[in-house]
Amino acid sequence: MSTPQNGNLSLMPLQEFVLDGFRGGPQTQALLFALFLALYVVAVLGNLTMIVVITLDARLHSPMYFFLKNLSFLDLCYSSVIAPKALATFLSSSKLITFTGCATQFFFFSLLVTTEGFLLAVMAYDRFVAICSPLRYPISMHPSVCAHLVLGTYCGGFFNSIVQTPLTFTLPFCSSNHINHFHCDVPPLLKLACADTTTNELVMFAISGLIIVGTTLVVLVSYGYITVTILRMRSGGGRHKLFSTCSSHMTAVSLFYGTLFVMYAQPGAVESMEQGKVVSVFYTLVIPMLNPLIYSLRNKDVKDALRRLGQRHTAS
Repeated sequence: MSTPQNGNLSLMPLQEFVLDGFRGGPQTQALLFALFLALYVVAVLGNLTMIVVITLDARLHSPMYFFLKNLSFLDLCYSSVIAPKALATFLSSSKLITFTGCATQFFFFSLLVTTEGFLLAVMAYDRFVAICSPLRYPISMHPSVCAHLVLGTYCGGFFNSIVQTPLTFTLPFCSSNHINHFHCDVPPLLKLACADTTTNELVMFAISGLIIVGTTLVVLVSYGYITVTILRMRSGGGRHKLFSTCSSHMTAVSLFYGTLFVMYAQPGAVESMEQGKVVSVFYTLVIPMLNPLIYSLRNKDVKDALRRLGQRHTAS
């Protein structure tokens, strides 16, 4: 790869990128390494625990926990797509990532994050059917229906990824090969392109906006009906249990959609790279770490299952 005298890269195909990550000297990088490692370890342990508990406890073999297990799987996967490479760059003088590696990382990250957005909407619909139409629930949420719904979320994620990845990585990159981020993502990559990126930005805003608005509408409508139904209940204990379960999901939805909107669905998102890095830390590591805590600490069934699993392990 040749470099012209003006310091910019030539139009020859790039073989590698440099992940600039966060600014700072060795001490700052060491602190960031410790922070990322702690977040990642907690995220992995928390999500693995949720998957194991839901799989082993027969009382949690219901549609709601089937979707929750898939949510934990997605959180585990997409944090693992980002964190190991980010951790390696913090302690290494070489922050290189190959062109193919960058494209692969982005493809799977886009696939998994988009899938999670759709899955959260499916989880809201599941609660809507369970609370507002309990008699129809066993039929409406039959295991085969649940499996098809989850498959549909992956299809939606695949569509977004298969559109965004080639659209981004077929751009000519000639201004630099330094990505001002800790992982490969559309906004910092568009900064490196030496061609008109208007189409790319419009596609990103359009797809992200449609996904966020569409799934948010599903969530809001579902929880609107749920709220009305719960308020009509005569049993105070039943209302409290349902509100507790639904508030956990609403907390997860608000955190996830809020950060994605800040990052991708507003016109100024591409311009603010420093803000983008902080937001990216939130949805790549903080949210996957928080989700198991949100769903376990505020869910009596999960806490009881954890207790039974612990007692079974102690007895053996």
